Parts: sequence; structure tokens; C-alpha cells
Amino acid sequence: QCNNYEIIDLGVMVPTNKIIETAISENVDIIGLSGLITPSLDEMCTVAAELNKRDINIPVLIGGATTSKVHTAVKISPNYNKGQVLYVTDASRAVGVVSDLMSKDRKDEIINKTRVEYSKIIESYKNRTNANNRISINTARDNKLEIDWDSYNPKKPSFLGVKKIDDINLNDLVKYIDWTPFFQTWELRGSYPEILSNKDYGESATQLFNDAKNLINEAIVNNWIDFRACVGFWSAQSVGDDIRLYSNDDQNLELATFHTIRQQMARDSGRYNLSLSDFIKPKKYGKTDYLGAFAVTADLGNNNPMLNFERDNDDYNIILFKSITDRIAEAGAEFLHEHVRKELWGYSPNENLSKEELIKEGYIGIRPAPGYPAQPDHTEKITIFKLLNAEENIGISLTESCAMLPASSISGLYFGHPDSRYFGVGKIGRDQATDYSRRKGWSEDDADKWLKSILDFKL
Repeated sequence: QCNNYEIIDLGVMVPTNKIIETAISENVDIIGLSGLITPSLDEMCTVAAELNKRDINIPVLIGGATTSKVHTAVKISPNYNKGQVLYVTDASRAVGVVSDLMSKDRKDEIINKTRVEYSKIIESYKNRTNANNRISINTARDNKLEIDWDSYNPKKPSFLGVKKIDDINLNDLVKYIDWTPFFQTWELRGSYPEILSNKDYGESATQLFNDAKNLINEAIVNNWIDFRACVGFWSAQSVGDDIRLYSNDDQNLELATFHTIRQQMARDSGRYNLSLSDFIKPKKYGKTDYLGAFAVTADLGNNNPMLNFERDNDDYNIILFKSITDRIAEAGAEFLHEHVRKELWGYSPNENLSKEELIKEGYIGIRPAPGYPAQPDHTEKITIFKLLNAEENIGISLTESCAMLPASSISGLYFGHPDSRYFGVGKIGRDQATDYSRRKGWSEDDADKWLKSILDFKL
């Protein structure tokens, strides 16, 4: 119960039909949707469209890590002209919005105000989109990153294949935690450690920081978190925008293919249209390069504290512990990547970076993750998981929308070339979407579904 209103929690990865049927059968006043990964953004559009189709007029609150006010206004809201969707930055702000929506005096005011605001956002978005200058995929490929491959001799990893990493101690991970995103989760803007002395909310940030550290210590002592990891390395070559992997240095034993997406924005002279395949030695040079992959998870241990928190209605520690496990997973990915650079792959054995330099990504190589700007396609996780045998090895599985379970999990690829860098693909045209669907063995509908967030054309 919350202020005499009942909250019905349907959990995670809930089908649209269940949301709709629950809303009808329970006569709910407000629906709340939270987006963890980008495929859930499309599902929110589906929920809105289905509500509209059934002539239902229930306000829908949108929130979560992958959501934004622009996406809510431009992509979700147009599907629901019978009702209204409202973007909420975090759970604490939802209280005020819900109060307004439940008020007979304020409900119409907040809905009308939101509709006017979203109309302006939509118009601004259209003007910006129309001004975009997209080039063809062939022109973009002609402007790929040029690397002197003749003089590049890739370092061979210490092993090829997959290994579980069983000896990572949680105490070793704590010093790798980047605390700035932790505070952002709680809507406290600023960089750590400066945020602790912020004149407006430094005291609150300090209290939150101390509570988090104490909870981490409890988690370590009581084995509340079970950290697991695995890593793999394979011979690799690029063929166009694809990366082919081999079970050893024999190019005739093809094992898997990663498909990459290339930037299509018009570039000034001297700036390249990048794709991840640019960082792997092309097949035409006749020699193999190497590519790595990893998966880590900060799962709940045998002594799961969440049951006690939920029994005590301790919402603060429920949210705090979830944010801590997310930070531990990120710290584990950072720790493992350093171990890879210095030892497992060993291309940077003398690296000696401070924590600040690690946070600023001052190392050689990158670890891009599917679903993020350099590779927006979440389905590339499927190939990673098959190669690593991640579910059997460390107990991470993928949902139908390619979200990872447990939620505090991270997976990605390792590139070791000194010129590899992080970038954002941005929007792509119909020509690349069609080409990508062919390379993936998809229908164009499949490509439109999984790449919807980056398509620069109307479906």
C-alpha cells in the first residue's frame, strides 16, 4: 500500500498482453513502464498502441535507464492518442506525478501541459532529422578507417578458446568502482569525489556513499554477492563490415561471425565513417588477428539479503543493493579488462594506470558491448553467449529481447589494436539496414525490429 493506493508489481520482461489484461481486470488508474535495455523501448510503443487499439485511456508513466523525454514524445506518445504517456526521470519524481494524475483538479492540467510540451519536442525533432545529411553505405565504406596493416603484428593471447575466471575476490573489485554513475542512479548530478562536497546536496551524497560502502562490506562478509566471469579469445579477420572468427589460426575452420554497423553521417575531410570491423586485420592480408569476448555477473549469493529487505518493506536498501550489484558488475568488467590487457592477452604488460585514468579509458584497446553506441544491435550478444557458453559456464542467460539475467551482468568484445576507439554509430539509412539484414540472414522486418532505434527512415 502507498498513500492508500495499491501497487501491483508485475515484475520484469512482462508480455504486453499481461500488462493490458491486468490493467483491465484490476481497473488500474496508472500504468508504469520501465526500460532497462533498448528493445524494451520498442515494447513500450507496442503497449501504447495496444491500449489505443482497445480504446483504453489510462495514463502511462515511462522511466528507466534507456528512456528519455525525447523518445517518449517522439516514439511512444504518437501511438496513444486515446490516452497520454508521461516521462518521469526517476522513481522519486513519480510520486508527485502520480499525485497530480490522481487529483481531479490537477490531472487535466498536467496532461494538457505534457501534450503541448511533446508537440514542441516532436516538431523540433522533425526539423533536426530533416537537416541530417546521411551518405550511402558504399560511400561510408569508402571512407573507412585506414590502418597500416602491413606493419601491424598482432599479439597472440596466452590461450585460444574459453576460460572461467574463478579466483576474483570482491575485495579486489571495490577499488575499481566508478562511483559517479552510482550517484547519477540516485539523481545526484556531479562527479565523484567532488559531489561529496557539493554545496546543495553534498551532505545527502555523503550519507548515501557511506550507506553504500557499509552495505558492500556487509555483502562481502555475508557472501551476498556471487561474482562470476569468463573470457575467450579467437583468431579473427575482417571481411567488409563482418568479423570472422576461427577455432585456431587455421582460416579454413570458421567458427562464428560478428556483424558490425557503420557510421553513415557525412564527415568532414580527415574524419572516418567507423565500424568495429575496422579494428581487425582484413582477410586479404592473409594473416589472422585476434578478438576477445567476455561476460561477468554480480549475482545474488546463497545468503540472499533481498528477501529480508522485501519482508521488512525496506525499499531504500532494496534499491541501494541493486545499485551496488550494478557497480560491482561494472567494476568486475574493468578489473577483468585490465587483467586481459596485462596478462591474458598481454598486449600491454607494462600498463600502470591510476583509477582516474581507467575511468577515462586511457588504456589501449576497447571492450564495446552489443546494444551500446558502437554496436546498437543487441542480438550480437547471442553469438557472444554461444562462444563463451555463458549460461553453462557462469549462469547468465538471455531473454527473448536479449536482456541478460541476472540483471547485474555485462558482456562484450575485446579489441586490442592501438587505433581502436569507442564511437557512436548514429542513424543509418535503408541501404545499410537492407545490407545488414542480408548479412545476418534476417528478413527486413527483423532488421527493422532490432535496429528501430537507429533507423533514419519511417517504417
